Amino acid sequence: MDRTFQVDLRGIVDLLSHHLYASPRVYVRELLQNAVDAITARRAVDPTAPAAISVEPPDVTGDGTLRVTDTGIGLTEDQVHQFLATIGRSSKRDDLGFARHDFLGQFGIGLLSCFLVADEIRVLTRAADGPAVLWRGYADGRYSVETNGHHRAQVGTTVTLVPRRDAEDWLQRRTVAGLASLYGSLLPFRVEVAGVPISGEGLPWAPGGGAARRERLSEYCRELFGFVPFDVIDLTVPESGLTGVAFVLPTPANPAARAGHRVYLKRMLLAEGAEGVLPPWAFFARCVIDAGELRPTASREALYEDSLLEATREALGDQLRGWLMQLAGRNPRRLGEFLDVHHLGVKALALHDDEMLRLVDRWWPMETNTGRMTLADFRAQHGLIRYSSQLDEFRQIGAVAAAQGLPLVNAGYIYDTEIIERLPQVEPGALIEKVEPGDLTTAFDALEPEVELAKRPFLQLAQRALDRLGCEVVLRAYDPAGVPAMYLTSRSAAFAAELRATRERVDDVWADVLDALARTDEQDRSQLVLNYRNPLVRRVTEIPDADLVRLAVEGLYGQALLLGHHPLRPADAALLNGSFLGLLNKAVGHEE
Repeated sequence: MDRTFQVDLRGIVDLLSHHLYASPRVYVRELLQNAVDAITARRAVDPTAPAAISVEPPDVTGDGTLRVTDTGIGLTEDQVHQFLATIGRSSKRDDLGFARHDFLGQFGIGLLSCFLVADEIRVLTRAADGPAVLWRGYADGRYSVETNGHHRAQVGTTVTLVPRRDAEDWLQRRTVAGLASLYGSLLPFRVEVAGVPISGEGLPWAPGGGAARRERLSEYCRELFGFVPFDVIDLTVPESGLTGVAFVLPTPANPAARAGHRVYLKRMLLAEGAEGVLPPWAFFARCVIDAGELRPTASREALYEDSLLEATREALGDQLRGWLMQLAGRNPRRLGEFLDVHHLGVKALALHDDEMLRLVDRWWPMETNTGRMTLADFRAQHGLIRYSSQLDEFRQIGAVAAAQGLPLVNAGYIYDTEIIERLPQVEPGALIEKVEPGDLTTAFDALEPEVELAKRPFLQLAQRALDRLGCEVVLRAYDPAGVPAMYLTSRSAAFAAELRATRERVDDVWADVLDALARTDEQDRSQLVLNYRNPLVRRVTEIPDADLVRLAVEGLYGQALLLGHHPLRPADAALLNGSFLGLLNKAVGHEE
């Protein structure tokens, strides 16, 4: 024999409070939502019907209860049994014959959320041409329905909450007024709390007003988000019934932080910090929107991720991008100010948007060893875009490369390398070349053959001094002459050096494995490039004392590491310390 499930109402309320709703405060939203939907339903039949919602806190009712009264459609006795006493049934709005998208409620939970703060709920309701019906529901699962002895002259509904002993504070005037204003301030119907209106003034971003409207929206942004916006962008997406505004932050935003936006559905607040409204790259904006067709989650505290929300997000992204393009065309100075603050967001968009890539190419100045300039200007002056993909590498070789007549772009900042490497896709004539420190030696001048032959004994001594560090010593001539030595390495050479260092710390089995790997990169060695144009280096090459040559080369090696901002390994630190003490000992002489 089939049986029906038995529902533990207290268990359901506990589930709602701990897993569905973030706070008991949502009971106010549910009450307002039911009232708004009831008014909407009545006006669908009678457009001239009154539209008002009154909230009376306990200090007004005088009996410790909270009452919410609306001029909506009301319910018959059959509808009371059907909709107020059946948990999990779909919303009454469909069964009453109205299209779902005209209403706020969609999940049939209804008054159940009020049990978060109340032990008893009373619903006195009257439909047109019907008697008044009183429904009483209790937190333990009991309910009763009465039709005699209760009078309600006007069509509509009054919901009365009898508070739980631990929830009285949630029903006090100050709390209720604050929550009603939070959730319902934009509702199109008149809402009063203790006789004080909190809604009915329209949308803050309604068109019209010119400069006065912008000033009003700036103040609105300051009140909501705590900042005066850099700019205000109107938003509209007809497919989702969306209108609103985006406020551009006046200061840099953290691209890793999820931006929170204020979202209304049919003018009822859904969330104060909704995520996923704008594309991830648009972290420079905070928006306030009202949408008629987007779907909320079951808790009605976030947007449901579906194809319509995705299309809406893309449409909003297109509008923000259009604003940027208008700035580029009409107010380049203002665009420059924006990019100074929010270039990360624009560069992130440029990774997959051709128009934004062209905007970055034309307007965003990058660091180069010949001064800051845009990629477009760099191409116009130098043709080929040579770039260093790591910040430390650029700092190591930028000045020396400039002295050799090699203009170089610092692409070590976030997204810059990807932007340069994608540039030829939208600018077919753009030529790019990645430069590593080791490539710089090709721009240095070789010594005259007779000089190189004469300095071979010195190079042999110098090489023996640095062999144990896996570094090759090279003697070249380059500018500026004030730089005595440069330590140049590629990523493959750094990897090979790391293999050699690791081999000394592992057992024999792993040492054999690392040896096999190291042999594949045995030609990748870092270089200490001594500058023969430097007077000190020339004097060092003429020292007859082999031990002093070793100490001098070790000292030049250590200085090159420090000037190039290279990390010091324990072996490097030991060598630098030993060379300093050795040279100091040579300088002061031996005590007899």
